[in-house]
Amino acid sequence: MRESSPFGSRSRSRILLALSDLGFSYPRALARRLDSPIFAVRKALEGLERDGLVSSRLVGRTRVYTLDSSYVAFKELAAYLGRLARAEAEAAATEQIQSRPHFPGSPLPITDLSSAKAGSGPGPDPDEGWRNW
Repeated sequence: MRESSPFGSRSRSRILLALSDLGFSYPRALARRLDSPIFAVRKALEGLERDGLVSSRLVGRTRVYTLDSSYVAFKELAAYLGRLARAEAEAAATEQIQSRPHFPGSPLPITDLSSAKAGSGPGPDPDEGWRNW
């Protein structure tokens, strides 16, 4: 899957998507969630904070980050991140669909086996118009 990086880098985009999803987080948790080095996450968070997209506060000794609601285009940013998250979720779901050669005129493969005939095995039933592979 090709990830979009409309915010300057893939790390920045992924961090903004994660903060949009989580509401708030701290660098180590983001690094774990994104499977990224913590120094890269911290650097990206510093840049995002400098640009006004995220804000941080200390909670004890931990710096917690969130999307900055005082950002001039916060509503638009939140809406865009929501659309971007849905698009990436759809792309991930598309990748999970069983890829199989398809010939024009032949039926599409069944991806939901619960709707398949009982006893037809894991694959499609050749008696229902499927080609034998």
